[in-house]
Amino acid sequence: MRVESITSAQNPKIKTLLSLQEKSRLRKEMGLFVVEGRRELEHCAKAGFEVETVFYCPEICGFVPDYKHIVDIPRQLYEKVAYRGGTEGIIAEVKARTLTLNELKLKEQPLIAVLESIEKPGNLGAVLRSADAAGVDAVLICDPYTDLYNPNLIRASIGAVFTVPVVCCDSIEAINWLKDKGIRIYTAQLQDSEWYYDTDMTGGTAIAIGTEATGLTELWREAANAHIKIPMLGRLDSLNASVSAAILLFEAVRQRNTYNVKQ
Repeated sequence: MRVESITSAQNPKIKTLLSLQEKSRLRKEMGLFVVEGRRELEHCAKAGFEVETVFYCPEICGFVPDYKHIVDIPRQLYEKVAYRGGTEGIIAEVKARTLTLNELKLKEQPLIAVLESIEKPGNLGAVLRSADAAGVDAVLICDPYTDLYNPNLIRASIGAVFTVPVVCCDSIEAINWLKDKGIRIYTAQLQDSEWYYDTDMTGGTAIAIGTEATGLTELWREAANAHIKIPMLGRLDSLNASVSAAILLFEAVRQRNTYNVKQ
């Protein structure tokens, strides 16, 4: 373990840390992203991500984190670099990892969530939490508008971005891969649809969800084996993407009867 101390906000390492939080381009160039919070960092490390540097505030943290490169910073400086409050005095730079479709390891009759062009990091993070809870095999983020390692996405996922296999790819690539694997594609849409609970999700299933504003593109609608919808009994005609994903994923769980309740 290598430990150093930094007290100035003008230190180049502090400036880089702040820039990594704010700039997607720099995250891609350096191959690094920022994880804030003890729980999120533990999920990240357990998932096999390489933790490059951990910045910690002894006054807040109360212990010395066990990583190869540790930087001790005072409370005043930590409060400047922390993206949010209540993160236990730990913030880290981690090496990014890119997963491809061909690297996914699928069990028999896999369950996959597909998200097309979802813009809001918070929505993506919330879907990943539901995906983790439902035990999905993978989440495919197609034609993304946001960086997978956006701090808001990591925060909203509460570490699920590390526990669920996630692949970013284009829609055509995803559709071809799903069809090649014999995985049925169900698109969430109001038009020309059947109720989601009347749809068989016990086989290999990919549930595709689009943006709240425009839904899925015609590319996915045409590729679908079936179109499914959630009953809308009020005056509005759409749900938050993360809520829709949770409902549909847990219907697949219900049908498969694979509950694993932790006592």
